[in-house]
Amino acid sequence: MLRVAAVQDTWWEVLPEQARQLPAELARIDTFLEDERFIAPWRAVFAERLGRPSVPVETLLRLLYLKHRYQLGYETLCREVADSLSWRRFCRIPLTSPVPHPTTLIKLMRRSGPQTVEQLNTALLGKLAEDKLLRCRKLRIDTTVIEADIDHPTDADLLEHGVRKLGRLVHRIKAAGAAKRTRFRDRSRSAGARLKQISRTLRRRTGQALGDIDRLTGEVAAIAQATLRNVAAVERNARRALSTRPSGRLAHLVGELAETVAGTRRLLEQTAQRLAGNRTIPDRLISLSDPDARPIRKGKPQHPTQFGYTALVAENEDGFVVDHQVQRGNPPDAPQLVPSVERVTTLAGRPPGTVVADRGFGTAANDKALSELGVRRIGLQRSGKPGKARREYERSRPFRRMRNWRVGIEARISHLKRSFGFRRTRLRRLAGAQTWAGLGIFAYNLHRMSVLSR
Repeated sequence: MLRVAAVQDTWWEVLPEQARQLPAELARIDTFLEDERFIAPWRAVFAERLGRPSVPVETLLRLLYLKHRYQLGYETLCREVADSLSWRRFCRIPLTSPVPHPTTLIKLMRRSGPQTVEQLNTALLGKLAEDKLLRCRKLRIDTTVIEADIDHPTDADLLEHGVRKLGRLVHRIKAAGAAKRTRFRDRSRSAGARLKQISRTLRRRTGQALGDIDRLTGEVAAIAQATLRNVAAVERNARRALSTRPSGRLAHLVGELAETVAGTRRLLEQTAQRLAGNRTIPDRLISLSDPDARPIRKGKPQHPTQFGYTALVAENEDGFVVDHQVQRGNPPDAPQLVPSVERVTTLAGRPPGTVVADRGFGTAANDKALSELGVRRIGLQRSGKPGKARREYERSRPFRRMRNWRVGIEARISHLKRSFGFRRTRLRRLAGAQTWAGLGIFAYNLHRMSVLSR
């Protein structure tokens, strides 16, 4: 059941004035969030009259801001809010009431999903535009990688993870009362022993070690193949038990088992291709726990290959992030430019006067499309060898000024990674990455508003 506000607490009046005052930043954000448009996205998540009362929405919003502003885990967040009078007052939690439990906040965020976070960001940008704090006369755009919360993937490691996960799921299904008499051999220790041998072999750093690693990887693949044969009988009998005795928990376990089996089969196919000499595998699966994550190459010397998702960030002249998108894999930059400018135009009510981006966005088609949208100054650098006219234009003073201003988006992305959790998503799958990035942008824009409205 939806709860918008918490019960008013009169115990705050007992405290001295200095203890009741909020820090300047939190006071400005607290006043800014007192708007119905920030409550509206949650009405679709909770029922108006039925169910257990939810955490008050005004409390949830402020807790999420503190979490992503200071990059706190849920347990640390709840502990710090319970220990701080100013944070408790900012979150509107009465002195006589407990702070929401961390697992409650986790469940609420899983339930809300990326759609609710997107509506929150839209409401925030709309209010900023109404208050004349948001003007989109200039726009700079770039893409970056949000890393997934996974280890560096290798074929043997992924297959060993699949064997262990299948073993755990089978044990949980048997404990739930299904497929009890079906024989299953847990080969987790055998796969783990091969993985330790690979680790010891890597220390030799010789040409012969590479052949031994391929041999051991093939042995791990054989162990995974044998495990799949055993799991097939367990899955079949578990589905039979589920049809005669329906159970939500058992249905969830059987569904997770089927998904893990499909992922492990895909890993076996990838391993077979790699052992056959094929090093380029399109749309490669790199994690069973986060199957939407993909390997991404951005050409950076320090990180030639990153694993996660691609995020587009568009920033205006005041430092607000006015548009962002998180996508699977590494889509080309150029097709994302015009849709982003169109979304910003819809938000601001008119097209930006200046749009700049790096060489990944620079095409003649984008220049023409932006001109048709009404953009007067276009600073898109081109890849390849430019012609004489283009070379003279890129050497002109106005273009060089736009190019120099574009570099600032790199600093903004670094700031988001360093201070607002953009470096690594702690939520899995594409929807989790979109939710995580959206909350980081929400906290960043609120913080930026508090800085500009001093």
